[in-house]
Amino acid sequence: MDNSGGEVAWRFGKVNPSLEAASAVSIRALVHGLYNCVDRSDPRPLAPLGHGDPSPFACFRAAAAAEGAVAAAATSGKYNSYPTAAGLTEACSLLVKTFSAVASYLSRYLPYELSTGDIVLTSGCNHAIEVMIANVLLPRPGYPLYEARAALSGLEFRHYDLLPEKGWEVDIEGVEALADDNTVAIVIVNPNNPFGSVYSYEHLTKIAETARKLGIMVISDEIYEHCAFGSKPFVPMGVFGEIAPVLTLGGISKRWMVPGWRLGWIAMTDPKGVFRKTKIFEAIIIYRGISVDPATIVQGAIPQIIASTDDTFFRNAMNMMREAAEICYQKLKGIECITCPHKPEGSMFVMVKLDMSYFDGIDDDINFCTKLAKEESVVICPGSGLGMKNWLRITFAVDPSLLEDGLERLKSFCLRHAHRKQKQAPL
Repeated sequence: MDNSGGEVAWRFGKVNPSLEAASAVSIRALVHGLYNCVDRSDPRPLAPLGHGDPSPFACFRAAAAAEGAVAAAATSGKYNSYPTAAGLTEACSLLVKTFSAVASYLSRYLPYELSTGDIVLTSGCNHAIEVMIANVLLPRPGYPLYEARAALSGLEFRHYDLLPEKGWEVDIEGVEALADDNTVAIVIVNPNNPFGSVYSYEHLTKIAETARKLGIMVISDEIYEHCAFGSKPFVPMGVFGEIAPVLTLGGISKRWMVPGWRLGWIAMTDPKGVFRKTKIFEAIIIYRGISVDPATIVQGAIPQIIASTDDTFFRNAMNMMREAAEICYQKLKGIECITCPHKPEGSMFVMVKLDMSYFDGIDDDINFCTKLAKEESVVICPGSGLGMKNWLRITFAVDPSLLEDGLERLKSFCLRHAHRKQKQAPL
């Protein structure tokens, strides 16, 4: 202890290089920073086109059956303990029903049955990503949390490209060139965030065959499962588990419109048992034992949430999403400085390219989005946060009238900041 009255040399508070590397690719911090740029005196409603959370809007409200299931679980008194603290008691057996419900739900769409032992529950899909990251091949652009988690853990990752001219399909040849003896997995996101693309059965087959050829697993992020409203249906990667072992990441946040409930899963869609032979799943279970648990109340509600939410809710949600995607696509086509290479067919997003030569006084996509938030109260995610400088990621999962208004404000902003010669161009 220093009793001399001089300045203490504290041993904490030093820069953490891994944390700095992870924060540099945090899309959440980037988007939240844009919200801080919004002029609070602007009487117009904020147009939140920067992140995928439709739950605040009445047209995307969660199913009443799902809300009722959580309320019933909360008031039952059966789900107030730690998830694993009860041992072989009634509480433990009740939660086994949760694993069984998730396994049965996922098995509906697979050519084989999953068991409760194939499922690990997580505190949302982001937590599942945290559990799964190792030396992997990541899509570029893609969901930046994968890169952030790898950087925080000091793990190696490499980026493979997605091909806009082919509807953002995986560059298979590029994947084969990138992989080496240290590569253990390839990550795919389907339906895709940020592009809104949905992979065909044929393309998923090629991905599985490539993984088998390279001797690596597929980590398939399917948090937007069944959020498909275009010409291609959603096909789970687990369908191809006979070709290559697949770890499927998912959850209830997007399909049920409840991202705040934080219930996700990792499913071992591996009918040949490769993960058990290599003890991969055993390692996942060990990691989960030193990690957080999803809320017991939501776990307890899952069987009823899955059983009681009827197809009408899902159809209505996708019809609304299809309408919003169409509004977004048509409005964007009317903005001269923006190019949309691919009409969205799934998830809640579309990626568009900015023509920076169009603007006067705007340097890049981050500068563009900062000024847009300040001047128009419209928040859009800069592509730089996803590894695509001078692109924008726009979510259309908002109320249709607010979406139209927000995109009109975007158009006005672009016109206001256009070069003088652009403004004087004949209509």
